[in-house]
Formats: sequence, C-alpha cells, structure tokens
Amino acid sequence: MLGWALTFLVVALIAAFLGFSGVAAASAGIAKILFFIFLVLFIGAMVFRALRGRTPI
Repeated sequence: MLGWALTFLVVALIAAFLGFSGVAAASAGIAKILFFIFLVLFIGAMVFRALRGRTPI
C-alpha cells in the first residue's frame, strides 16, 4: 500500500510540473489517503504483535 501511495505522489508531482492542476490535486489526495491507511494498519499490526508477546520488530 505504501508503494501505491508513493506512485500517486510521483504522478501528482509530474502532473503539477506539467500544469495539470486537477490531476495533481486528485493524485495528491489519493496519495495522502493511502499513506494514512498504511500508517494506521502498520501501527495496528505492531500493537497486535506486541500484545501477543512478541517484540514489535
């Protein structure tokens, strides 16, 4: 999922550079949403793993 977020971020940067502001804004929004979903899932996985008695990493 982090890979998808980075892909949309790159698309947003390229679109912004070329002047496609609508595409850039949409891609940046999608990248932001995917990044926060990834972050929540990552933190949740670390908490559940710690609760099971294993070290987080």
